[in-house]
Amino acid sequence: VSQLLHSGQLSMGPLVFQRGCQTRALHSTDAEVQTVSTAVSSTQTEPQDHVTEQLLQHEEPEPPGLRDFLRQVEDRVIKELVKNARSHAFDGYQVNWEDQSQLVSCRHRLQHPSAQERSLHVTSVSWSCTGSVIACAYGRIDEGDWGTEKSHVCTWNLDRRGLNPKQPDLVIDVPTTVTALSFHPNQPSLIAGGLYTGEVVVWDTSHTQDPVMAQTGMSADSHREPVYQVDWVPLQKRGEFGVLSASSGGRVLLWTLDPDQGGFVLSAGYALVRQQVPHSSRSNYKARGSSHVGVTALALSPWDSDIFLVGSEGGLLLKCSFSSQTLAAAPSEGQSVTLRAPAVFSFRPRNSPIHSIHCSPFHRNLFLSVGTDGLAHLHSLLQTNPLLSVRVSDSYVFDVRWSPTRPLVFAAATGQGVVQIFDLGRRSLRPAATIDQGGANQAATCLAFNSQNPHLLAVGKTDGTVNIWHLSADLTEQSPRETVQLELMAREVAE
Repeated sequence: VSQLLHSGQLSMGPLVFQRGCQTRALHSTDAEVQTVSTAVSSTQTEPQDHVTEQLLQHEEPEPPGLRDFLRQVEDRVIKELVKNARSHAFDGYQVNWEDQSQLVSCRHRLQHPSAQERSLHVTSVSWSCTGSVIACAYGRIDEGDWGTEKSHVCTWNLDRRGLNPKQPDLVIDVPTTVTALSFHPNQPSLIAGGLYTGEVVVWDTSHTQDPVMAQTGMSADSHREPVYQVDWVPLQKRGEFGVLSASSGGRVLLWTLDPDQGGFVLSAGYALVRQQVPHSSRSNYKARGSSHVGVTALALSPWDSDIFLVGSEGGLLLKCSFSSQTLAAAPSEGQSVTLRAPAVFSFRPRNSPIHSIHCSPFHRNLFLSVGTDGLAHLHSLLQTNPLLSVRVSDSYVFDVRWSPTRPLVFAAATGQGVVQIFDLGRRSLRPAATIDQGGANQAATCLAFNSQNPHLLAVGKTDGTVNIWHLSADLTEQSPRETVQLELMAREVAE
């Protein structure tokens, strides 16, 4: 080929190389945006008056000697400020700006028309664990045949919209007088009750058609006499509670709920017999025979789960132990458990029945007791004689309760119908407040502070009403060093 090219016999045109490619179709989009920003602002000041202008334009001259004085006292003032900053005198103190003109005021006057028509008395009151519901028991505390007197248990939810004070949210009809009442500490629908017939009942208020959850019935294990106190007791298994009941027959019985059988099982039993009551060297009490000690009051220690206190219709006041192994000197009546003698210590007896006992929520050794002598006695678990006695009434005192928020404050319900509130931190032992709603010969039979809302106090009366009182901050807010004062009182030696 190259020879032909050189000879001219072969000729070639220019070489042309062609390459082509194609891309995907391009997509295009047109978009536009537009914003509008508008702001309008203005300000105006009032014209200064002539006096203000003069003050701003002409400063007053510094008083002579002021600067030297401030330099002289500077170190002393700083020293005092540092001392105040390190002081604990006002620890825990909170300023309260509320009006303190009225110590107590009535919020509600609750009543059940049927109970009032039959002149039934309020025998017990109890708040639910939520603090919203108040329950009351009806019966009679005067002479008569209580066993045949039908009664009721009523509840009101105070947080319910449209509360009708004359119409309970729930009415439970009971064939006999209800003598004691206690809400479950954790389950707001469960209420334990004691009856005049000696029976113990638990009602479930969430089952309005058939609220009876468990009932002891009339068996060899049951009480034979009226049950004057019921309390929920924590059991060994965490979160479970039993019902402790005490009667005038001298028995204190611990019941557990059997969810399978839907009834009670007697877990432990205690019998208080006069000849087994321990006696102090200062006591003039003498046992007479081997008769039982009729229990009319009972209190659990919030500090020691093994301790409970009982008061009797004969004036005995005893410290008892759940763990006592001493056999009771009581005749067997066919009980399914062996009865034990729980009393381990005796306080100075009184000459009249004891109606109520309550342990202090702020000190492990202090408790109060009241009865028909009209006095409130402050006791220590470590001493035989009371530390202090306060005249509450010239009549009976039916109930006493410590304040849940004020270590030195307690309230007592009297046979004269008034409730006296005492503050032991005051110099005078006169009542700090008196609640009296009138009504001649209408005793205040029971009372209960609301632990969730300490401003509320429920009071039951023999006129069939439950009054809900609102307490001011003076009676509910703890003052500085109040617990220290209580500790000093506990350390005092009784005369």
